[in-house]
Amino acid sequence: MLVPKMRLAFALCALAVAFPGLAQARVVGPEEAGFAECDGFFLAQPPPEGLPGPPSHVKICQKYKQEPRFATLYSTQDKIPLYAAFKYTEAAPSGEENWLVAAQIDDPKNGQESMMPEAEITGSVENLGENQALMADYKDSGYEIQQLNPSSLHKGDHQAATYTLTNAIPVPSDVRETWDWEVNNLISRALAPHCEKGKDLYLLSGAVPSSVKVKDKVSVPESLWMAACCDDGSKSWSTAFAKQVAAGSRLKELPLKELEEQLSSGAQLFKDHCSQERNDPKAQEAVQHSAKEIEGEEAQVKKTPSSSQHTAETKEESGFLKKLCGFFITPIFKVLQYVCSFICQLVKLIASIVCQAVQNLVQAVCTFLKGICGALMSVFVSLAQAILCILNGIASNIYNVLMLIYRLLSIPLNLIVDILCFPFYTLGAIPRVLHDIASGFGGLFLLIIDAITNFAKGLSYIASFILGRFLPKQSSEL
Repeated sequence: MLVPKMRLAFALCALAVAFPGLAQARVVGPEEAGFAECDGFFLAQPPPEGLPGPPSHVKICQKYKQEPRFATLYSTQDKIPLYAAFKYTEAAPSGEENWLVAAQIDDPKNGQESMMPEAEITGSVENLGENQALMADYKDSGYEIQQLNPSSLHKGDHQAATYTLTNAIPVPSDVRETWDWEVNNLISRALAPHCEKGKDLYLLSGAVPSSVKVKDKVSVPESLWMAACCDDGSKSWSTAFAKQVAAGSRLKELPLKELEEQLSSGAQLFKDHCSQERNDPKAQEAVQHSAKEIEGEEAQVKKTPSSSQHTAETKEESGFLKKLCGFFITPIFKVLQYVCSFICQLVKLIASIVCQAVQNLVQAVCTFLKGICGALMSVFVSLAQAILCILNGIASNIYNVLMLIYRLLSIPLNLIVDILCFPFYTLGAIPRVLHDIASGFGGLFLLIIDAITNFAKGLSYIASFILGRFLPKQSSEL
């Protein structure tokens, strides 16, 4: 029975070294609306409203392999999650518990979203355990770790993502067994079958903190609750369950509205209280009937194969085998454990060296490519500058030619037109000038003749006057 354990331990070590960062917890900033990538786990995306929300509450988008798996509202004051929002995938036996720690909860400046085992980040995260619970807080406390989003409701990556301490609450062992049995049966047998096998089923699982604290640090829940809403766009139904964390307490079914009133006045877990206007009374009644049937069954914990195997191993280790292990096998197991630890550390060292070598190689290649790109860029820049200089010279010459043409064209055009038209004007004026000369000469000639005639007339008049004065008038005497 010890060999499988060693194989499992070695496999977990190898898995942690070879595949780091499969699980991530992204702390959603207060300036971001909702739960960022994990908004899809809430009906129509808005998270629950009206619940008490002091500044110590942190919104976490729980992811695995970079894919959102569920959302968590975590209280750094109580060191427990207040609610988890998720969707039912498929019930499956829980796997090996490998609890992880989210670095950003205690060290907000730490950019590491990947969750790691507590032992691997101790010393590298400031104030580790100041804002979240650690495995040491549960050890020898009398309480067991209970997942608020149960791993048994999921399979594959969805199940692996639930093993984070931000999804853990401390509960008594009997509460853990009954809670798992009741929740698994209610969801897989009463809720999912009435909602297309959980396709449109939105689930909220929450815890109400109490004043009782484990090791004066982690709050023990006063009560646990779960709310379900099925909405396919045309019809809807809702239901809720609550359980007091006390011996013998059972998970009881109650209306969603009643649970919201118990949590806080004005609380709204789903949008429009799970689309009340589309509520289907028949589906609601069928769900309540199935839930009542399961509540009527005897609350007996149905142990999983892993728990049965653990019980069988515990019994086998008792008695003679226990003594035998104490004297002979235990030292051998310790040696093998040390060897396994040494191999794990060696593999981790080799992986670190290989990663560093690959990182240096990538950095060198990037530097080489950067130099080549810089040289090519400088050649292209010089070529572009030369082309621009040539184009600038051509443009300057064209500009000078255009300026010369402009200056030539800036001479008064009338002068050029007059110069060009002068011969035509001269030739056209010759007949008129000749006509004017001829007219002048004709007028002068007539003027001279007229002057001579008038002069002759004047002489004739004068001669007649003189002769008339001095000559006797012969006619009167006769």
